[in-house]
Amino acid sequence: MRQLAFGLSPPPQPTLDNFVPGANAELVARLREFAGGKRGESVFYLWGEAGSGRSHLLLAVRHEASAMHTADDVQFFDQARQAELFNSINQARESGGMVLAAGDAPPAQLPLREDLRSRLAWGLVYQVKPLTDAERAVFLRAEAVRRGMPLADEVIWYLLRHVRRDLPSLMAILDELDRVSLESQRHITLPLVREALSRNRRNE
Repeated sequence: MRQLAFGLSPPPQPTLDNFVPGANAELVARLREFAGGKRGESVFYLWGEAGSGRSHLLLAVRHEASAMHTADDVQFFDQARQAELFNSINQARESGGMVLAAGDAPPAQLPLREDLRSRLAWGLVYQVKPLTDAERAVFLRAEAVRRGMPLADEVIWYLLRHVRRDLPSLMAILDELDRVSLESQRHITLPLVREALSRNRRNE
């Protein structure tokens, strides 16, 4: 079945505190150290599949360390941007600066020039591991309770089977369900969720 995504409401500022770590607790700890200048490395490279949270982490660290050079989705960089990133890494190593970059594969598998791939592998390299469905269910349950709109387990698992499961989409779904519930003066039940999904499908 095709997965659906609701229109996104303005997301909160990404921070390391509001990142849902799952199996990435060590990664988050190392990023805190890196952002605070407590690591000796000049380069930190993250890789993971789309929706794993790597862009969230880059924005969070850039917010904490604005002087840091960040580069997301490096797998799409053209020759000019590759040269810019290559020079930024060299300058960071010479001057004590820091570069945080992210892509969808480990450095050795990126479609980039060889000398840039090797420099991305110079420092710390971490995979951003996606959340399991059980971890997504825990997130949905806790976030719904925080909003004062607790969800039954059958609703949570129905959503995880029928909608996009990256966290921004799940947050947007909760926004939409909250709005529909208030407008219709109905509790968030499975029939209400199905109606909301059906309306969303018709409006695409």
